[in-house]
Order: sequence, then C-alpha cells, then structure tokens
Amino acid sequence: MQTEENDLMTEKNPVPPMVASGLADARPGLDRIGLLCAMLAAIGFSFKAILVKLAYQYGVDAETLLALRMAFSLPFFIGLAWISARQAATRLTWRDGVWLCGLGLFGYYLASYLDFLGLRFISAALERLILFVYPTLVVLLGALFLGQSLTRRMLGALALCYAGIAFAIAHDLRFTEAVQELALGSALVFGSALSYALYLLGNGMVVSRLGTVRVTAFASMVACMLAIGQFLLLRPATAWVQPEPVYALALAMALFSTVLPVWAVSEAIRRLGAGPVALTGSLGPIVTLILAWLLLDETLGLAQLAGAVLVISGVMVMTRR
Repeated sequence: MQTEENDLMTEKNPVPPMVASGLADARPGLDRIGLLCAMLAAIGFSFKAILVKLAYQYGVDAETLLALRMAFSLPFFIGLAWISARQAATRLTWRDGVWLCGLGLFGYYLASYLDFLGLRFISAALERLILFVYPTLVVLLGALFLGQSLTRRMLGALALCYAGIAFAIAHDLRFTEAVQELALGSALVFGSALSYALYLLGNGMVVSRLGTVRVTAFASMVACMLAIGQFLLLRPATAWVQPEPVYALALAMALFSTVLPVWAVSEAIRRLGAGPVALTGSLGPIVTLILAWLLLDETLGLAQLAGAVLVISGVMVMTRR
C-alpha cells in the first residue's frame, strides 16, 4: 500500500508508481530479512478476507466490523503521523490537507468499506482475485484521463487478468444459487479495486513531496475517522457490544492485516526496492485460496486455480518493464 514516485505511468512503464519506481531501484543480491518482510506483508494483507469472513459468522455487520478494525489501528497511525511530522522538513499546507483527505477517502476508507460489503456475498478467494487486478485499472484510468496509450502487451495483460476473473466467477457459479448476490459482491469488490486505483493515481501527485510514511499515516488517520464516524451515524452505541471472538478477529485484522503489513512493506522496500516487493505481492491470491480452503471450507477447483494463474500472469506481464 505504498507509492514511491510522483511520475505517473508512461508507455514504457505502464504500471502504478509503486511498481514502476521499484523496478529501477531494486538492490542487487538477496536480503533475507527484506524478503521475509515482503512475504509477511503479502500474507498479512491476504489474511484480511479470511478474518472478515470468520467475523461475519458471528452476525456482525460491515460497518461495525470496519469501525472496530479502524479503531484498533488508529493509535498506530497517530503515532506514525507524529513521528513523520517531527522528522518532516516542511509543514503541511491546506492544499496538502485536502489531498490527504481525498486519499484517505478513496484509498483506505471507501476501498475498505466496499471490500467489506462485497465479502458478505462472495468467497474470500474470488475477492482476492478481483482486488488483485487494480494495476490494470490504473492503466485503464491513465489511458482514459491522462492520454496514455495502450500497447499490445498491456492489452494482452488485460485480457489475461479478466479471463482469469471470468474463470473464478464461473467456478463460484457452480456452487451457488444466489447469482444476484454473487454479481453484487463481485461488483462491490471491483469498486473497491477501482477506488484503490484512484488512490494510487492521486498518491503519485503528492508522495514525492510529503514522503511515503507521512502520506500513509495521515491518509490512514482520515480513513479511520471516516469509518468510526460512519458507524456512529448509522449504528446505535449498543452495536459496540459484540461477541468476544469479533473483538479478537478485529484486533487480529488491525495488527496482522493492517499495522504489521504496512510496516513490513516499508521495511521490505527499504531493503529490496519497491519492484521486488510488488512482485512478491503476487503470493497474495494463492495464499488466500489456500487459507480459504483450509479455514473457511471454500471449494478449491481447477477453474479457480486456472483463474488465479491467469490473473497473476496478467499482472506480472503488466508490471514488467
């Protein structure tokens, strides 16, 4: 969830800034600690959908669960914001504040909320595959609004990704009669991926001036306050009272699928460069497939595996220099 440069995509580098920058500055040699951090981040982010699905078994709704996750995460981001502010050479301007509020709205709050809503209706494995296509959305948005061209390689990568999604949806259709719910859940998670793609484009406009840690900390604080504020508006105070497993799962989500991965990504980028870290994220869909099969009793079929291979291949092709 980090970006490194303010240069947006070009024809030779048609990928999100976090991917494009790291391809150029990856360090030679193997840093085992950096590789371990990158793998921990990929696993942590992938575990989020599993934790959400487990929490839903206790009857909690998306708004309450998201608010709990953000409430547990907020102290960490406040501390991170305080540290980054003390180390910063310049103060934030009102324009910076507007940018950070927008990034928090699209990148962490809206993307997370749509994702939580979508997980009510679709499997964790399908959710992860749909989310993983966000680099393709960054490319398409760049072509639509920034006048960037689509090369043959990019079009081929897009075809691979969306063919993979089709395989995964076809797999889920075989095991459900709620076709409308499957379509709704898929649309909501796709909206989450689109929101995150918008965040990446906006992030590239300010991160080179404000710094990755500063942007992440303040945007995350905005998202936490939006999620908690939404809960206070939509739910009575008694909704804070949940079964103990819900608190435990929300805390695990905050620590192992939010705080730890954010730190691990930063450390991995410092040691390896952003490119290798982004490519390590390709483990995510496979990890989610296996965990969903083991912990949620979700079916694991050839069509789903083929879809995962196609999506990962498409993203890998798109993020190659």
